[in-house]
Amino acid sequence: MNDMSTVLPGLDGIRARFLTLLQERQALIAQHAVAAWESDTPAGQCANLDAAQAVLHQIAGTAGSLGFHALGDTARACEGAMIDHVENAQNQYLDLPAAIVENLDAFLSESQTLLAQAQ
Repeated sequence: MNDMSTVLPGLDGIRARFLTLLQERQALIAQHAVAAWESDTPAGQCANLDAAQAVLHQIAGTAGSLGFHALGDTARACEGAMIDHVENAQNQYLDLPAAIVENLDAFLSESQTLLAQAQ
């Protein structure tokens, strides 16, 4: 990977801000994921997955642009699993599929690694 900071002045500050927001967004995604897991209605489950998916979409869109390609790919996969579940739920309560849980785990692991490397 090229060091994009030498190509685009000021990118280091943007990357630092992204990493700060990543910590906050991890917590938000986790809150919505737990709420979806605990929801007793299809609408509640879907609303929380939609909210988590929206945050993941922001991360996926920005991560690749800043050189965090693996994180962007992982966020996109997690987002896709949530979209698939919500579209296929058709107002029926379903247990969260393993794909969502596995992708969330991969996303959190990838983001924690990235945050640890940045410190």
